[in-house]
Amino acid sequence: MRGEVYLVGAGPGDPGLLTVKGKRSLESADIVVYDRLIENSLLNHISEGCETVYAGKRPEEHKLTQDEINQILVEKAEEGKKVVRLKGGDPFLFGRGGEEAEYLKEKEVSFEVVPGITSALGVPAYAGIPATSRDVSSSVAIITGHEDPDKEESSHDWSSLAKGPETLIFLMGVNNLPRIQQKLLENGKSEDTPAAMIERGTMPEQRALYSTLGELAKEAEKEKISPPAVIIVGEVVDKKLCWRSELPLADLRILNTRPKEQARGLTEMLEGEGAVVREVPAIKIAPPEDHSRLDEAIESLTSYDWIVFTSSNGVRYFFERLRKSNHDIRSLNGIKLATIGSKTAEELERRGLCVDHVPEEYKAEKLLKDLKEELDEKKRLLLPRTPRARDLLKDGLEEEGHEVDEVETYRTLSTELPEDAERDIEDGIYNMITFTSSSTVENFIEMIEDKRCLEDMIVAAIGPITAETARRNGLEVDIVASEYDIEGLYEAIIEYGDDKRC
Repeated sequence: MRGEVYLVGAGPGDPGLLTVKGKRSLESADIVVYDRLIENSLLNHISEGCETVYAGKRPEEHKLTQDEINQILVEKAEEGKKVVRLKGGDPFLFGRGGEEAEYLKEKEVSFEVVPGITSALGVPAYAGIPATSRDVSSSVAIITGHEDPDKEESSHDWSSLAKGPETLIFLMGVNNLPRIQQKLLENGKSEDTPAAMIERGTMPEQRALYSTLGELAKEAEKEKISPPAVIIVGEVVDKKLCWRSELPLADLRILNTRPKEQARGLTEMLEGEGAVVREVPAIKIAPPEDHSRLDEAIESLTSYDWIVFTSSNGVRYFFERLRKSNHDIRSLNGIKLATIGSKTAEELERRGLCVDHVPEEYKAEKLLKDLKEELDEKKRLLLPRTPRARDLLKDGLEEEGHEVDEVETYRTLSTELPEDAERDIEDGIYNMITFTSSSTVENFIEMIEDKRCLEDMIVAAIGPITAETARRNGLEVDIVASEYDIEGLYEAIIEYGDDKRC
């Protein structure tokens, strides 16, 4: 069976501008072939077994030729795989998507085009510049600023451009800006015409230079504007309806180290405030290799007075095993339930269970103190959790004379960093990292060969225990949530962002 190729537009940069259809294509892809200017956090959406092929150009790396890219698309599709060709902006606007589609059609490979938001419109919008505006512009032209170098003469009709569309948008024109400026002025465009140049548009590194056509080239050189950048010429530049800089996290690139199946919530909250977030799971949650002890505990549930859940993972895996053992929540009749945090309690409540105790402070120390006060006689407690958890709760209850059965309900396994993420971290692309447990700290530190790349990174921890683990591993912690859950971590990061802006 032959596969299919999806030519997907990734948008101008901000991962939130990927279309819904583009996201679905990535989620179900067997292989993704992506370009250099793709925002790598878009790879958050691929499945664990998805193959990635970097087709971009870096000084120290070989660049795939267009012929080689075409061949990969065909070969992988003929293997029966779903292939996503991920391209910046829109694949059919200066993106050579048309050439790839023609090749696929020639080779009789099924393909589909998933349009993307072009940088010609997305980048000006993020800089507060509308492409058209009723009072000053009702027409727009999108022009390549980097024509085929094999052409002897420009194919642009500079006279028509200078006198025609009220808004001119040039893509890939940084190096040719002096020539673009000269041609427009020679053909009648006023040097006082408002003009702008937007570098790294829609991204945390976005810089906007507002000027006039006569001064733009000189000021761009002075400000050292570099590719990728979009040039806009026209009265619309004076609108300056800036909004993105008001977002509290607009200048942050953040690493989210939560397990893949749990990372999306925090990622979306942070992205909603302007951040670009790359998910780099430092741990992987898996069921136990041996369920025998958990099964024994489930078969003897009536012998327990309390079940203490220390994490949402513990709840999920416990009830998954409960179902597979032909039991349900009726087996918990008469057993009291305690959790360390509100999110863990919510996992139980979603299953129709009432939680008897949640400590005011979401720490094992506080839950231990509360249980010591509440349990006035010897009790038997079940503690379903990962074997990597701290022994404080178990040891403290046993010291009080209670019987505690700690059973492995799930495991936290180490993961590996994707090559592109490791490269970006070493290059200093990210300026903040979030940790939601001690295991995410310890495993992430193990994954990084050169620890110096973490020295200038802002470290955000979900609570004091995680923060202490980070400090023990040589990290300086800048943010510690006062409420020890994902919402608390999010709020602490927002507060940090607001303080930084002030």
